[in-house]
Amino acid sequence: MSFTTGRHTMRTEHLDRFPEDWQPVAQVFSALGDTTRQNILLLFEPGEELSIKTIASMFALGRSTIVHHLSILEEAEILSVRRTGRQTLYSIRYDQMLGSLEKLRLYIEADLNTLATDANHKREIT
Repeated sequence: MSFTTGRHTMRTEHLDRFPEDWQPVAQVFSALGDTTRQNILLLFEPGEELSIKTIASMFALGRSTIVHHLSILEEAEILSVRRTGRQTLYSIRYDQMLGSLEKLRLYIEADLNTLATDANHKREIT
């Protein structure tokens, strides 16, 4: 559904309810919206697992603050967790981030295709 005001037409179909299939995308982008969480991700070498202790030692923040940031990254499914004994190890889930980027890319691509089609249609008319 669209809504027109003057010269502007807006998509309004998702104002009442955020699309469920976009929820994981929103979680990923929300989690990545904090520089501390971005810095945590940048610590990882490809395929590497890091412990809370190792991650926390790299920051001038309390352990509970780091655990909070790790929880957000885990909740967004950006990090996977493996517990071994008393140690908790984190690793990056590239598939989740790539999936969110792909969904955004497809959305943008569809809009660009619509713009190109509309522009071609206008040229044909004139």
